[in-house]
Amino acid sequence: MASRPEIVDVLRAVEQPLAVDLGYGDRPDTAVEMFRRLRHVVADLALVGLEIDPARVVADHDGVRFARGGFELAGLRPHLVRAYNVLRQYDEDQVVGHWRRMQDSLAPGGLIVEGTCDEIGRRCAWILLDADGPRSLTLAWAPRHTDHPSAIAARLPKALIHHNLPGRPIHDLLTAADRCWDVAAPYAPYGPRVRWSHARRALAASGVPCEIPRRRLRDNTLTVPWSFVAPSR
Repeated sequence: MASRPEIVDVLRAVEQPLAVDLGYGDRPDTAVEMFRRLRHVVADLALVGLEIDPARVVADHDGVRFARGGFELAGLRPHLVRAYNVLRQYDEDQVVGHWRRMQDSLAPGGLIVEGTCDEIGRRCAWILLDADGPRSLTLAWAPRHTDHPSAIAARLPKALIHHNLPGRPIHDLLTAADRCWDVAAPYAPYGPRVRWSHARRALAASGVPCEIPRRRLRDNTLTVPWSFVAPSR
């Protein structure tokens, strides 16, 4: 998240920016890691880790405050909310309602990062939302631990995972990404980051409205507008 310009811009635009890590689970160190990474780019950031299970609420430490809370965000008005692996346990038709509860608690101009990641963060997929709704989808994976972009399908957010079927937008995107990855095979000797850079440019040239990062990132990423992958109802 610290590499996303729109997120950094929101946090830098206000005095006393507040972020929330919702549902950090049994590992509060994920909230601490989020705090440390964001603090590198937003020096005056405050972060609160929220858990609905009181047994998981720990004492404040390493600059992070911990409290009990759910989708109502404990009455806070954050500028940024991260909710990873929180909606996986809910039915798809409940997703929009939970989005709305978080959106209603945002500070003006605030953003939500809602998605899914694996246990060690090698594969992540998230939707960026503002108060009006979803804005984009980002897929990110550790370059040396993923054979093809479509391997991230198992980590798609709840709003998309059941729509990864032939003929659906998200399936078409993953299929196109795999195809461009294969075409970029001649760049494999230069490493998976270089190969994906060329694959992503080929994907953009094919008509997919994907972002081309302005600087090199640690992970391979693919970001597209939400409208490009939104399920048709």
